[in-house]
Amino acid sequence: MYFMGFDPTFVLLIPAMIFAFWAQWKVQSTYKKMSRVRAANGMTGHDMARSIMVRNGLSDVGIEEVDGVLTDHYDPRVRKVRLSTNNYQGDSLASIAVAAHEVGHALQHANGYAPLAIRSAIAPVAGFASTLAFPLFLIGMFFRSGMSGFFMDLGILFFSGAVLFQFVTLPVEFDASKRALAQLTETGAIAPQEVAGAKKVLDAAALTYVAAAAMAALQLLRLVLLRNSRR
Repeated sequence: MYFMGFDPTFVLLIPAMIFAFWAQWKVQSTYKKMSRVRAANGMTGHDMARSIMVRNGLSDVGIEEVDGVLTDHYDPRVRKVRLSTNNYQGDSLASIAVAAHEVGHALQHANGYAPLAIRSAIAPVAGFASTLAFPLFLIGMFFRSGMSGFFMDLGILFFSGAVLFQFVTLPVEFDASKRALAQLTETGAIAPQEVAGAKKVLDAAALTYVAAAAMAALQLLRLVLLRNSRR
């Protein structure tokens, strides 16, 4: 079997790859569609983010504009919500839904939401482990020696950390979207007829995290099968 070429285990990744491509298309098409729908309240993403923060007493959380498309995120290290230019300045339904989602993370942080704390704690280690996982596994795969199994096992162990990070991310993202929708609907921030559109944006974004977790899990299974083939 050839790790860098075709091998029977590669077919495990095909369903996840198809799902990932579909999820990416879904989020982009939904975002593009809802970006053309102006919010009835006339608020920009920045306005909505600030409004939710004020309503919930988050006076120590900043809002910054960043370059890129859908580069929106919350940085718990410096307590800042960062919104891409289109969402920071835009007054579309997509812009305020994305902004509300990112403030949802700030609300998690303020409320001591455990999965967010766990994700933040393991993020640096998971990133480091993910970077080293495949080089270590390849060393064990292609260099036949008494240490080959050790390197393959170490690569699998490191990649397991990356898989754990992906699965911890799921409840964090789902909960942030749940909080966002509650902030948008329970306070009347958006009109009743806009709720379905905002939910579509939030649900489409969630699909990308599900796809990433599925891909990571199947890739881990593939590494384990490749390792067992060498025993």
